[in-house]
Amino acid sequence: MNSDPAINTDARWLVGLLQAGDSYYPTGAYAHSFGLEGLVQAGMVKDRATLREFIFLSVLPALRQAELPLASHAYVAFEPTAPNWVGVGELCVLSHALKSAKEARTATENIGRQRAELAAALHGHPLAAEYLERAAAGGWPFSSAISAALEGRVLGAPREAVLAGVMYASIGGLLAASMKIMRIGQNASQSLLTEALGQAPSVIAAAASVPVAEIGWFNPWLDIAAARHETADGRMFIS
Repeated sequence: MNSDPAINTDARWLVGLLQAGDSYYPTGAYAHSFGLEGLVQAGMVKDRATLREFIFLSVLPALRQAELPLASHAYVAFEPTAPNWVGVGELCVLSHALKSAKEARTATENIGRQRAELAAALHGHPLAAEYLERAAAGGWPFSSAISAALEGRVLGAPREAVLAGVMYASIGGLLAASMKIMRIGQNASQSLLTEALGQAPSVIAAAASVPVAEIGWFNPWLDIAAARHETADGRMFIS
């Protein structure tokens, strides 16, 4: 067993990541489709084939170039013995700025805040408590990716495992939402999830090498749909 308490290899961090990535965990993520409902309403995503296209041409690149690099750099900045709080604050601001649509910014803010508060309340870790204090004092916007990195440090999980958890939760949550707004069954959804997660090793490896200056992914197709979703006549999801 690794003697470093920040990177242990026992089951505690594994079950912690499983808990944090479960739909039962009260982050509010289940109430969001992250733009998918807007794309379905616009007729851009309408079946398994177009949903697969959306995942591989938009979701995976966004994870590789934005969410996972943000979590990766935040993980480094949250080094328990000497946190880089200036770097954490800058990453929080960057994460917020990368969300073009108001709904996307609100979604990551709400989920990120809840995840950080849960990390502090459930585990009583001083790193989480100090982050909440500094975020409040500095007016830092919350981010689900930044809070996922915080969770990983609190649990003592390796960085690659934290990024894998972010990837799984992002794709799994999107596909769970798809079954509520499209004619797609569980088997089709799971086959897409399996195919997408098959890209995890290469996506995570690429994301870990993205420098801060190159973090970002822009998809006007998704941003326009998300912006229209805010004023839709009817909707099932918040975003």
